[in-house]
Amino acid sequence: MDHRAHHTSTAHDHTAHEAHAGHAGHQVGTVTWGAAAKATLHCLTGCAIGEILGMVIGTALMWGNVQTMVLAITLAFIFGYSFTLFAVRKAGLDFKTAIKVALAADTVSIAVMELVDNGIIALTPGAMDAHLSDALFWTALLGGFAVAFVITTPVNKWMISRGKGHAVVHAYH
Repeated sequence: MDHRAHHTSTAHDHTAHEAHAGHAGHQVGTVTWGAAAKATLHCLTGCAIGEILGMVIGTALMWGNVQTMVLAITLAFIFGYSFTLFAVRKAGLDFKTAIKVALAADTVSIAVMELVDNGIIALTPGAMDAHLSDALFWTALLGGFAVAFVITTPVNKWMISRGKGHAVVHAYH
């Protein structure tokens, strides 16, 4: 297919396209820290819901640390993906395409967050054995989320600037 006519046409308004590409900072190239933070917060919200739910369920069922952490991480991915999945389905994508977009948009972000957050929990003395009623449990968990946010935001900024990660979702906003 010959695309030369499209690229040389004076009717194609590059200025309008560039203005749209800059919407909320989700463009290839320059990406604002605000856009990266917003993308990270989006993933973190889903991850936090899933992880807290997993920790609560595992603790309530008196599961061991490994089983509870596996459940929490699994639910973090499920809830993290679901936020994007619902948004792009609402925009009109079929289910199969929406799954692909969610996986492309969120996998690296969620993986980095979960690695950092769970690493902090695992390395905090006593946090793995703390109960839901212990301040140590919540301090390690919420502290882990905060550190994960700080570390994941530059990762998301880098990915968005290359048209990856949350930049994939931008086409469906």
